[in-house]
Amino acid sequence: MNSGIIELSIVQFSLIYLLLLIVLFIMKRANISQTRLLFTASIKMSVQLYLSGLILTYIFGNPHPLFVVLYLTSMVLFSTFRILKKNPRLNPQFKRVIFLCLMASGLFVVAFFVGIIVRTSIFNPQYAIPVGGMIIGNAMNGLSLGIKTLTDTLDLERNKVETLLNLGVTPKRIMIPFVNQSLEMALLPTLNNMLNMGIISLPGMMTGQIISGTPPLTAIMYQTAIMIAITTGVALTTFTSLSIGYRTLISENEQINWYQ
Repeated sequence: MNSGIIELSIVQFSLIYLLLLIVLFIMKRANISQTRLLFTASIKMSVQLYLSGLILTYIFGNPHPLFVVLYLTSMVLFSTFRILKKNPRLNPQFKRVIFLCLMASGLFVVAFFVGIIVRTSIFNPQYAIPVGGMIIGNAMNGLSLGIKTLTDTLDLERNKVETLLNLGVTPKRIMIPFVNQSLEMALLPTLNNMLNMGIISLPGMMTGQIISGTPPLTAIMYQTAIMIAITTGVALTTFTSLSIGYRTLISENEQINWYQ
């Protein structure tokens, strides 16, 4: 049996877009007015991935640590932008906390995975960039959900918080339960994904490795390791961001400073 990956021609690859006609038909049949979004998302995804492929081809051919750092930093910047776009009302201090915690936590987990587990240079683009993308991307989703949960809860509990502040209760004592609840909500999707992995579906990284000819048991070890790394990245990023960020929501005079 051929253990190498089967190369796709442009024609073969282009045929996959025919499946979108099924999606388009279903959307039309169900009167879902998002056909333009489907078209835009498909084109944008294809262009972004193509450009990423060109950049990665260059980086892999010129594996300099600076290129790896710049690529990972761009991931963090874009992830921060996406988080802030979904949570636009955050004050400037909280925004800085998000960027710094995502950068520090994400890169720490990437460095541990590449340097300790794989035992190669942390600037090896073959491992640092794809692993970094998975860890930072999932951390972005978890943190975005955690922040939304926190801000939505604070909107609902604003009167209660103001009353407790006026009674002399410390901001930490008031906010920590909200932070813990938000952290739990941020972690749940990742934990549920771990529960179902290997039974309902084969995860993307493992599938890609198996298709490329990697022995299944090796692919399983990598996938298990990356899922633990992803979970750690989500937990560490969300915990540090919320634990530090909530302090910016109440001023030194113990006045509410929710948003901009």
